[in-house]
Amino acid sequence: MKVIVTCGPSYEPIDEVRRLTNFSTGRLGIALANALVQNGWEVLCLKGDQATCADPLYGSQFRTFSTNQNLVDQLLGLSQGSSIHAVFHAAALCDFRVSRVVDSNGKPVSSPKYSTRNGELSLVLQPTVKVLPLLRNWFPQAKLVGWKYELSGTVQDALAMAHQQLKDCQTDACVLNGAAYGPGFALCEKEGQVTRWPDLAALTQGLVQWLRGNDPFLNESKPLH
Repeated sequence: MKVIVTCGPSYEPIDEVRRLTNFSTGRLGIALANALVQNGWEVLCLKGDQATCADPLYGSQFRTFSTNQNLVDQLLGLSQGSSIHAVFHAAALCDFRVSRVVDSNGKPVSSPKYSTRNGELSLVLQPTVKVLPLLRNWFPQAKLVGWKYELSGTVQDALAMAHQQLKDCQTDACVLNGAAYGPGFALCEKEGQVTRWPDLAALTQGLVQWLRGNDPFLNESKPLH
């Protein structure tokens, strides 16, 4: 059975040498891909080419992506090929891209490499394409899991955001972590069920069990090692 795991950061160019990106190593997605392979699934790992984690991928097919749009193009292509049974979208994608750069007078500036001689510059940002809301149309039969990393608010606020993602994106589950949630991870499901795991090792094994338990065909076809 084929599973896609996305991980690591995307980036959006400022000029030809500078980029906007996120703090994401790709470690979580690599660990998840390895756990899925060890338990019998065929995994394609789409890893941001700026990811810094050097942990090896065991047995997974492997591709890199750059910008949000580049990841969109790859996922759309995969949706038109062989059947995909699950997508774990753990990539940390940019929320904004640079639409234009202006000087202190508001005049647009363009250069392959902006110089300090230009003085103060301002970046005008616009939202990037959101990948998670697109997945249900592309993979209508797949189990879809998104991620929610929340830094501010209470635990209940963070859980509410995770459940809102489920509703907005028509996903099957959302993995929640970050300072607002606290240590460890929570798996939030559409029925309101919340499963908590203390660390990355427990998360990856828990997601393997979750996938088996939520897809009868996979459950019958793949033994758990």
